[in-house]
Amino acid sequence: MLMEADLPEDVEALRALVLEQARELDALKALQAEVERLKAIIEALQRHRFGRRSEQLDPDQLQLALEEVETALAEAVHAHDKASRTPADRPRKTNRGSLPAHLERIEQVVDVEDKACPCCGGALHQIGEDVAERLDVVPTTFRVLVTRRPRYGCRSCESAVVQAPAPARIVEGGIPTEALIAQVLVAKYADHLPLYRQAQIYARQGVELDRSTLADWVGRAAWYLRPLRDHILERLRRSERLFADETTAPVLDPGRGRTKTGQLWAYARDDRPWGGGDPPMVSYVYAADRKGERAEAHLGDFAGILQVDGYGGYAALARRRRQISLAFCWAHVRRKFYEIADTSPVATEVLRRIALLYAIEDEVRGLPAQQRRQVRDERSRVIVDDLHQYLDARNRRVSAKSKLGEAIRYALTRWDGLSRFLDDGRVDLDSNVIERSIRPLALNRKNALFAGSDEGGDNWAVIATLIENCKLSGINPHAWLSETLSKLANGHPSRSRSGESISRKPMARNAHWVSRP
Repeated sequence: MLMEADLPEDVEALRALVLEQARELDALKALQAEVERLKAIIEALQRHRFGRRSEQLDPDQLQLALEEVETALAEAVHAHDKASRTPADRPRKTNRGSLPAHLERIEQVVDVEDKACPCCGGALHQIGEDVAERLDVVPTTFRVLVTRRPRYGCRSCESAVVQAPAPARIVEGGIPTEALIAQVLVAKYADHLPLYRQAQIYARQGVELDRSTLADWVGRAAWYLRPLRDHILERLRRSERLFADETTAPVLDPGRGRTKTGQLWAYARDDRPWGGGDPPMVSYVYAADRKGERAEAHLGDFAGILQVDGYGGYAALARRRRQISLAFCWAHVRRKFYEIADTSPVATEVLRRIALLYAIEDEVRGLPAQQRRQVRDERSRVIVDDLHQYLDARNRRVSAKSKLGEAIRYALTRWDGLSRFLDDGRVDLDSNVIERSIRPLALNRKNALFAGSDEGGDNWAVIATLIENCKLSGINPHAWLSETLSKLANGHPSRSRSGESISRKPMARNAHWVSRP
């Protein structure tokens, strides 16, 4: 801040000082305007995230947008602080006291050099200290595990040589430890880093690994892990209620110079909304097409309620297998009316009534199944019945070829399945559980573009199954895969789908979805 004594006496110098101050003030105003603009963008994006459902963006798109805008905001605020030489009005976000206790602490002491009193020269004594913690990182560091196996011989019996057997490995004669293989799997299927990008990351530390080498490791690990995926699928078949969905999986088609469209089928169980005792689980299965027979083969002898979208293959399955009852998804119904709500008062009215159903579901989430059914019978049933009459009346008045007519017919032709939640408190209003389970597959598909073969598609399904179940169980997938692969390499007993005993199944203390021998 300028004092009167600092002002120059010369008129020209004073004029130059005023002009400089004016330019700095203009720059500060511009920076402040930029900060306010970026704040407004962030607030708008947050409204999309936390506002009404109809205003929400895709969560992944939202995160990408927020990352870039918040980065720009931090830069603008910092530039403003430096230009004004005063701290910003906006308090800095802090994260004090929340660093995990299990992290290694490396202490450094920043002390004064002279411990003599600056006033009298006497000795200073410590009266306290300030402690600050900052989060540090050591970049991924490779190390080499050297295994030495001494050989011993007997001077009396020269032919007798004794040596400990070599430790078992997933890749016999190869260089990777099971922890490194687990890192490759997690990076590819949990963090969505294709193998060629991982090879580039490793090369920056001087470790040259070809992409095909990493692919070989993944394939070998998938062979060991496949019985676990099959076991999870078998556990799901014994459930009373499942979610099912499928998504495309582009696969390279050798000889044709292009890709073909395979399918990754997902089957999930989540009884937490009604307090069920079975843990949440999910299993993925690759198939070369989307034929309805695929789901029938995957589900085996499953008998119960299957909650799905409107794909006709599930309806055909239910007709062939009377022990399966379909529950349809209200979110898919809502989506069709939402697409035309701007131009159709009928669609707007349907959305309003569906919103009433979701409001009731928010209240009963987590309650026992019987209590949920009772509340739905008292409050939701009248809404559903009135909506059915409303749609039936409008269906006779609109063109069958119009978007509104298609949306109405989509709902009416599936009404029994849409109404099933009224009579069974275990049934959810929508199939968002399986939609969330599909999302990681879509992210991996976006980054990897396609699988190299049908076998690669099945490997994708196997490893993705185990990683997603780790997430559902709150288990670190890298730690679990490292331990599991080590035990598999050492011949831990397992059982295949046929019941034949094989030596490639792991044991995990914390993974409730792995059976114990």
